[in-house]
Amino acid sequence: MASLEDDRYYSALNAEAERFANVVRETDISRQVPTCPEWTIAQLTEHIGEAHRWVTAIVERRATSYLPPEEVDDIPLPSTAEECASWLRSGAARLSAVIREAGTDTPVWSWADDQRVGFWLRRMVHETAVHRADAQLAAGGTVAMDADLAADAVTEWLGFASSPALAARRPELAELRGDGQTLHFHATDDGLGDAGEWLVRRTPDGVVWEHGHVKADVGVRAAAVDLMLLIMRRIPADDPRVQVVGDHALLGHWREHT
Repeated sequence: MASLEDDRYYSALNAEAERFANVVRETDISRQVPTCPEWTIAQLTEHIGEAHRWVTAIVERRATSYLPPEEVDDIPLPSTAEECASWLRSGAARLSAVIREAGTDTPVWSWADDQRVGFWLRRMVHETAVHRADAQLAAGGTVAMDADLAADAVTEWLGFASSPALAARRPELAELRGDGQTLHFHATDDGLGDAGEWLVRRTPDGVVWEHGHVKADVGVRAAAVDLMLLIMRRIPADDPRVQVVGDHALLGHWREHT
């Protein structure tokens, strides 16, 4: 379940789309994206814009079963950077408005355990933010993000990794079962408290996790945004912004299978 207030997610969705759009407007959209090597910035933009429009349709139709994306009426991605930026902004703005109208507790289909509109609001915030980071890295920029949002992205990701339903469908998640190995992630930003610390345990039944400060087999410290980028394999474990203490191989195995 979400750990931030709805209004925080609404503002973040539009802000992240705006940041993404600014990168698109100022960058050669034919440039390859190193962290998504099969895509250009134009294709990355198309992916996010189509995701926004697909989720908008799910919420508008109150879909309680899978809605094939090809059934969604869509406006094709424009050809110029300026038009692409506007297309991205408009899709995010409409998504935000449709979710507000529906309410976050309204039941709709999702591929996760949480079958509410609120799942999609949170998911689209973090999907947009991570791919905004991809675009910024491709453009040669640095990635900044509010600590509470980056920490929430980590929490959401761990929720996916620890979901039995997802593990049943994703063989790589099933590989995270273990016999008690532990990982501790610690965001060094001020003000996060327990929301910035995560203890992950690999059990025979799967991954479990909780917030808290506990010594683990491997400990990872970084700013929340850098923890997010590390966990989502946007930066390597030996990045100078990241401090790893303990079993590096355990961290490597975790990243390979999430």
